[in-house]
Amino acid sequence: MSASSSPVPSTLAIVLAAGLGTRMKSDRPKVMHEVGGLPLVGHVLKAVQAADVGRAAVVIGPGMEDLEKLVEGISPSASCHIQEERLGTAHAVRAAEAAYRDAPDHILVLLGDAPLVSPETIQRVKARLEDGADVVVLGFEAADPFGYGRLIKEGERLVAIREERDASNPEKAITLCNSGIMAFRGTQFSDLVSAIGNENAKGEFYLTDAIGIAHARGLRLETETAPEWEVQGINTRGQLAAVEAVFQNLARERVMASGVSLIAPETVFFSHDTRLEPDVTVEPNVVFAPGVAVEAGARIRAFSHLEGAHVAAGATVGPYARLRPGARIGETAHIGNFVEIKNASIEAGAKVNHLSYIGDARVGAKANVGAGTITCNYDGFLKHHTDIGAGAFIGSNATLVAPVSIGDGAYTAAGSVITEDVAADALALGRSRQSEKPGRAAKIRDRLAREKKARQKG
Repeated sequence: MSASSSPVPSTLAIVLAAGLGTRMKSDRPKVMHEVGGLPLVGHVLKAVQAADVGRAAVVIGPGMEDLEKLVEGISPSASCHIQEERLGTAHAVRAAEAAYRDAPDHILVLLGDAPLVSPETIQRVKARLEDGADVVVLGFEAADPFGYGRLIKEGERLVAIREERDASNPEKAITLCNSGIMAFRGTQFSDLVSAIGNENAKGEFYLTDAIGIAHARGLRLETETAPEWEVQGINTRGQLAAVEAVFQNLARERVMASGVSLIAPETVFFSHDTRLEPDVTVEPNVVFAPGVAVEAGARIRAFSHLEGAHVAAGATVGPYARLRPGARIGETAHIGNFVEIKNASIEAGAKVNHLSYIGDARVGAKANVGAGTITCNYDGFLKHHTDIGAGAFIGSNATLVAPVSIGDGAYTAAGSVITEDVAADALALGRSRQSEKPGRAAKIRDRLAREKKARQKG
């Protein structure tokens, strides 16, 4: 068989996600906390998918049904396996035995609380196995190695992982440390894991013990490295915030390198799936929550918040605008200050510039919505649709009571409450006629002044 027709090695990624994260003072499993709007374990699963790993098995704890649903939603092909007791990393791996019983060619063990590991790093670890290694440990050069397991090497070969408490002084000086991420040749994996005992102070089974066992058996052990930030794990809220900061800095660098202008990069926050095309400009203090795409040439002005929204080419959003899920802003459309758009399509060239709420609606091309306009889309039980035609003009402080349709080119007078459909090119007025009472204001002032004076005496 030629090399080009060789079968692709089967690979299984075992993601350890059973930790409760009690140090985070939370009722949620640790790996369900978010970085960039995506749970920690979601980042790992996405990296596994992007690295073209065949399948994933996620080890969870008992009673973590929400986590199981989350995993299914992010990676439908992944299987979940319950670690009934927390007895160490090797014990957690054994919980996924049903997934590796058929001996895939390669097995990767990843940590559900290390969300920044990249697909490229996973691929490099896999490549070591493909080049003949039996076991690969992903290490990093620690700025401060205290507390980490040290990778003990003889030449290029790994011989042991020494924990801080067991390390000699020369070993403590080693800065190459264990990330906890490992890879194994499938034919060796089950035997190595089965051979791990619990002869230690905690009576737990540690996957790191597989290194000593593999070395004693004469297997080929190698290391791969990654930057320290990429393999940083999370156990506390402070560490969660630190990883979020790294994620945001990486996202800012990535979008600017792609041709996006960030006027004050340190003030802009991204989600894991934010998509910005070249020549987008983002002003200071903008937040992109999940599900946002912005096309070329659009401008997102200061202090705006976008979530689940699509902004077309050349559109302007903000300042101080809020786009909620389902907002679709057309080409060259304008969404101005203190405007909220929810589940609504603002078509090309339309303008909603001031102090307005548009929900469950369509605003036609080149229509103009005046300041203070709202669509009354909710009756306490159901949502209803408002349709504003192309070229329509909605006067300031209008209240559009859905369901209602404003025809193409129609006008509604300022201050109107519109409860019925308006025909194309018609003018609709929905307000009472103004009347004037001469001298009445002076009488009211005199009466109120007397009442105030009487109250003060009392």
